[in-house]
Amino acid sequence: MNLNFLEASQRVQGVVMHTPLQLNLNLSKKYKCNVYLKREDLQIVRSYKLRGAYNMMQSLPKEDLDKGVVCASAGNHAQGVAYSCSRMGVKGVIFMPSITPKQKIEQTEMFGGDNIKIVLTGDTFDDCAISARNYTQENNMTFIPPFDHEKIIEGQGTVAVEVFNDLDTVDYIFVPNGGGGLCAGISTYTKSVSPQTKVIGVEPEGAPSMSKAFIHEEPYELPKIERFIDGAAVKKVGKLTYQLCKENLDKMLLVPEGKVCTTILQLYNKDAIVAEPAGALSIAALDQVKNEIIGKNVVCVVSGSNNDIDRMQEIKERSLLYEGLKHYFVLEFPQRPGALKEFVTNILGDGNDITYFQFSKKNNKECGPAVIGIEVKEKGDFEDLRRRMDINKLNYTYLNQDQLLFNNLIG
Repeated sequence: MNLNFLEASQRVQGVVMHTPLQLNLNLSKKYKCNVYLKREDLQIVRSYKLRGAYNMMQSLPKEDLDKGVVCASAGNHAQGVAYSCSRMGVKGVIFMPSITPKQKIEQTEMFGGDNIKIVLTGDTFDDCAISARNYTQENNMTFIPPFDHEKIIEGQGTVAVEVFNDLDTVDYIFVPNGGGGLCAGISTYTKSVSPQTKVIGVEPEGAPSMSKAFIHEEPYELPKIERFIDGAAVKKVGKLTYQLCKENLDKMLLVPEGKVCTTILQLYNKDAIVAEPAGALSIAALDQVKNEIIGKNVVCVVSGSNNDIDRMQEIKERSLLYEGLKHYFVLEFPQRPGALKEFVTNILGDGNDITYFQFSKKNNKECGPAVIGIEVKEKGDFEDLRRRMDINKLNYTYLNQDQLLFNNLIG
């Protein structure tokens, strides 16, 4: 495999922005080290994906470009290909999963303009990719893969070229992982110029595609994935990306989706950084290695900022659930005047709040079921709340521990 990251860096220059490497004071203080954020969220298309797409397209023969290109993407790769099509005057067909957030679709249309056509199909990236590849063959076009190609990996690796141009000593680099292109590129270049630097890949718990590949010692297709962190929700990593990550990554970490949501909110509230879920993965992993990184120079790649504002309520909800501040119950509620007031006065407690209430009245019944969502002020307040419910002999089911009931009644 012949990867030349310095040539790729020259190839994308003038189109791909050299993004800032910023020392983050809040995170540095929290983790007692120097935390630098590689701000790919400030890239022209709001993610690093432009690097690989443009590098590959610039490497194609003119006769292939004249026939047009095709890609499949959950959003960010689509925008990279779309922008490249517009800049190079190439026609492109962009296949996107039907669940892609509206904001990403509109951004792709804006970046590609008249040079692209968007096709929405399939429930996951993998379903979408099958349709895209079939279309490519039928129309004799060139497929621009999101991660598993030498030129894509080479382009994504230019992130690391910039990091080492901007910072002399790097002890750790934390990199989000989906299909593996960014991890493969960054880890391969890093180990070639700074073998002592530890490169840590980070995946969502609900889509551990590279972690499972390491266990199975080959790319392994996950039977199902959690799609919330859509930029990293890939069922199966690529053959090339697996090979390079296996050789060059020091470790893979898994982060709960709720932890990622908390990180997104903290970045926004403390630093005014708008990160998409995949973009916050690298920072969300720092708690797992906080003792390791004390006094070190740590780089976290913030891979993108394509976050639909309509998702913010779900992000907040997932964060509260993860932090133990939001709790749901099915409660047998007395069907008489004043019952709710008694619950608020005797059971709820100071600082806690009912944020969800759905009551089903049953004729000729003393009690009816109510689904109640309660937000507590502090995590420890929850046990006090349940103790008061038990003392008052309330008949309830705690939904947070019953995923099936929770999904049917709340989610």
